[in-house]
Amino acid sequence: MHIESLGSGPDLVLIHGWALHGGVFAPLAERLAPRFRLHLVDLPGHGHSRGAEPALDPAAVVSAIAARTPSAVWLGWSLGGLFALRAAVALPSVRGLAMVAATPRFVRAPDWPHAVEPEVFARFGEDLAADYAGTLDRFIALDTLGSEHGRAELRTLRALLHARGEPEPAALQAGLRLLETADLRRSLPALRVPSLWLAGRRDRLVDPRGMAEAAARAPGSRFVELAGAGHAPFLGHVDAVAAELAAFADGIAP
Repeated sequence: MHIESLGSGPDLVLIHGWALHGGVFAPLAERLAPRFRLHLVDLPGHGHSRGAEPALDPAAVVSAIAARTPSAVWLGWSLGGLFALRAAVALPSVRGLAMVAATPRFVRAPDWPHAVEPEVFARFGEDLAADYAGTLDRFIALDTLGSEHGRAELRTLRALLHARGEPEPAALQAGLRLLETADLRRSLPALRVPSLWLAGRRDRLVDPRGMAEAAARAPGSRFVELAGAGHAPFLGHVDAVAAELAAFADGIAP
């Protein structure tokens, strides 16, 4: 599994969302590298980790990342939040958790109304087989839909999508299954590290109200909603995200 490390200072692990790779954090990494030692992960089947082991299984992936990185704050964006949250609950080496447009459960349920319909991810899985390129493009368009800087963000994501090669179809299907089935809400009360929950007010994939509810269940949490931001706030609102992350990390005891 490919992990790029750069910068100097306290350690920060960053895990990307569905269909992308660690390079998506480039604008954020540019601002954080002077203050942090960053570890940018390419999940199995994505970016430079195509063909890498383990498969896209949360327990195995988290263990593999932890074996390659020092004690750190873990940040997960979107799908990456499922891996970061799992690590924060299970691993003593995780010092803090940052959930960026991420949630312990992505699909709607009777007791979890602020989420997407289950059919959304199932439909993307079906569409991948018929129109691989078009399906990826439609999904990343959702990442930027609603953001006040949506057009610029979409251009950036389109340029980055295949910058490290096309993601493997099997990994994409596995990621969609995780988004459709994962439910880590019960782990929130047991979270033993401080957590930061960064939401975009205009996010069309992860409802800020669901993130706020999740944060309320986690001890030592802080919820921040960025006005004007969509599902990829570290692109159009990178300075605000960097400032929140720096303040959060500075408040964690060595």
